[in-house]
Amino acid sequence: MSDGLARPGSLTLDLHGKNSYQARVAINAALRRSRGLYRLRLVHGFHSGTALRDMITEEYDANPLVKRVVRVSDGVTELVLRES
Repeated sequence: MSDGLARPGSLTLDLHGKNSYQARVAINAALRRSRGLYRLRLVHGFHSGTALRDMITEEYDANPLVKRVVRVSDGVTELVLRES
């Protein structure tokens, strides 16, 4: 899913309304299809809590497909898949 704000080589996923399990499934599917992508931008929000943000940081910081996890803001995290 793209929001029109994504840069070339990036994909934006809107995770609003998903629980941790649903978000993990969506992120893993995007990672499997990530060929050619530099960044995966995850919009999770934070007004309803930080469970998704925390899960993303904990789960994907150690993922071999992810070079690093970058918190863009309280409601957006990016997974850097390769350097541009």
